[in-house]
Amino acid sequence: MPGGIQTPQHPTRTKVWVTRPLEDSTVWVDALIRAGIDARALPLMAIGPAPDPHAMAVAWQHLDGYTAVMFVSANAVRYFWQGQTAGVPPIPWRLARAWVTGPGTRAALRKVGVPDGQIDGPVPGASQLDSEALWANVAPQVEGLAARNQTVLIVRGADATGRMAGRDWLAQQLIQAGVKVDQVVAYQRLQPTLSPAQLQMAAQGASDGSIWLFSNSEALGHLQQVLPGQDWSQAKAVATHPRIATHARAAGFAHVAIAQPDRESVAASIKSMA
Repeated sequence: MPGGIQTPQHPTRTKVWVTRPLEDSTVWVDALIRAGIDARALPLMAIGPAPDPHAMAVAWQHLDGYTAVMFVSANAVRYFWQGQTAGVPPIPWRLARAWVTGPGTRAALRKVGVPDGQIDGPVPGASQLDSEALWANVAPQVEGLAARNQTVLIVRGADATGRMAGRDWLAQQLIQAGVKVDQVVAYQRLQPTLSPAQLQMAAQGASDGSIWLFSNSEALGHLQQVLPGQDWSQAKAVATHPRIATHARAAGFAHVAIAQPDRESVAASIKSMA
């Protein structure tokens, strides 16, 4: 069973809103339902293709020049592979390392054929799954990269305007260590268009004791934009990173829990709040 989730004898009755993009929400909803959780999809972020497909094609053509390729998310993997142009050879993973921060991105890489032994992420048992935890594991590699004048490629997303989105912390660490960094946008993060029925469900979820699952701070921002002035003090939230939890509290959620971004940890956190 995905994520190792076991079905309890007494399912929870509290509604849980999964706010991940539509491409990701179905898998999460299904897994949480199997865990006895009343999970429902309400995507608060949409994902679209890269605004500049030519830049991604160029990155594919020069992949043999990178010693490591860092993917910021599973969507970065999916859209990067979708952007592969005909006739371009596959990534020479016998040479390049693939860097990730979480299990979802690792699973996406395995799905497209990248050997697990070539994937680096936070060490097992890391307290957080983020760029800092990844850095703690790959820092020894970085020393060698700088000495050999090597380059790392970061595959990431863009915001609605087409500008690179997300934290730039890892790129700055690499540059400070003397490593060259190239970055390419593989997908675009957009605000979804919610139907009147979805807006009504979201408003009801603010006061009926629902639990909201947030895996991205932008989803919180979109929720505030579509329901300006909404009181969230009666709703609960599970965030998959302390930074997201901080945004949730700032948005007015009085009860916020933090869980690792894997389905088993999220399910356990939800059950503790229900």
